[in-house]
This record gives sequence, structure tokens and C-alpha cells, in this order.
Amino acid sequence: MDALEAMRTDVGRPLILHSAHRCALHNARIGGAPLSQHLKLAVDISLSGQSSRRLYGAARQAGFTGFGFYTSFLHIDMGRPRHWFGGPKARALWQIYLD
Repeated sequence: MDALEAMRTDVGRPLILHSAHRCALHNARIGGAPLSQHLKLAVDISLSGQSSRRLYGAARQAGFTGFGFYTSFLHIDMGRPRHWFGGPKARALWQIYLD
């Protein structure tokens, strides 16, 4: 929670969360991965009204290490360092920040 607050302070606006912690039952019902970081601490943050560059930078600065890049949201977690894209459009949107 402290890391999310640091992100919010850094971007200077509220963070709109699509999804956060899930219990195992809900995760299974929505087709979440069995070992999803959402079962620990993961958050999907809406890109609506946000600078994707600033949001990503704030997440890294706050200590998040797992990143899922999508066209309408950014998944962040504190699992092992890694990243993935939610499809070709998401890759095109985010790739410029990862080079």
C-alpha cells in the first residue's frame, strides 16, 4: 500500500484500479492464472486520464518489479522481475518506454 501511495503522489492524480488482491475462488471464477500475483499483491491500474510513461516510471520508482502492459491498463506487482504484453497493440503502445 505504501508503494501505491508513493505512485499516486508521484503521478499527482488518483489511481483508478481495475483489479487488485483476489481470493483464490474469485481468481478461479474469472479465469485468473492459478499462481497469479493477484493472490498476493498485484494491481491493474487504468490508463484513462494518465500518462502511460509517467505511470510506468512511478511504478518502477515505487519498487514494483512485475509489469503487464495492456492497451487500457498497466498490471504491476512485486513478484520476480518480468514483463509481458497483452497483445500486439499493447506492445506498440508500450515498447517505446522499454527500449
